[in-house]
Amino acid sequence: MDTDDWIAVDVTGPIGQSPIVLVCEHASAFIPEEFGGLGLTRDAASSHAAWDIGALDVAKFLSSGLGAPLVAGRVSRLVYDCNRPLESAGAIPAKSEIYDVPGNVGLSNEERQRRYDLIHQPFHAAVANILFAQEQAMARPPILVTVHSFTPVYNGVRRDLDIGYLFDSRPALAESALTAEQGAGQFKAALNEPYAPKDGVTHTLVLHGDSQGRENVMIEVRNDLIDTSKNAASVAAHLQEVLTKAVAQITETEGQAG
Repeated sequence: MDTDDWIAVDVTGPIGQSPIVLVCEHASAFIPEEFGGLGLTRDAASSHAAWDIGALDVAKFLSSGLGAPLVAGRVSRLVYDCNRPLESAGAIPAKSEIYDVPGNVGLSNEERQRRYDLIHQPFHAAVANILFAQEQAMARPPILVTVHSFTPVYNGVRRDLDIGYLFDSRPALAESALTAEQGAGQFKAALNEPYAPKDGVTHTLVLHGDSQGRENVMIEVRNDLIDTSKNAASVAAHLQEVLTKAVAQITETEGQAG
């Protein structure tokens, strides 16, 4: 299959209406034909291991509600995980959760590099370009928000969490979001759960947020809360309120500090 027949990234939504830029790295379970389905079973290819179920729907509703641009991945994270650097074993996993990925076993350094060049690089170039365009249009640093989902049960353990707000070295937005979340009293939420920086999940936040001096947060929603369009719309409306309050709080704090 000619690689021109598929693209690694999709960009939608307006520039210059909201300070927020939305990113959804694991938006798709699509595996280009050239990768032979990675040898996956049908269950594995449609499972949460292949993509973040419900995350794209939430991100799209947020994009519409906030008037924010959205950068979304178009290829399964089992081909290449755009939230991992090339040196990470999780970038092209030989096993994900309970599923073996035969097509990722024994890859040469050249093949790993090729997947990185085909998928990671254009995706993150798009994120960088949209953040720059947003900064120029708004005349202020943009705010990076990445949208993910997690499974209710992981490796046989049930998770007692609805929503996680994750950060690496800039906690302000995540902390403000948690405060707003707890004020709403609707969902059980926590900071750096169900994952944390030690799990290698903050690549996008660090690359485009922390290292560039931009406020940022990674939102993780339990996927059974957003497994239908109706449910995703409801959770997105809730998150829109949370983000609006959180951004207002950190903006006010920055103004007082200035």
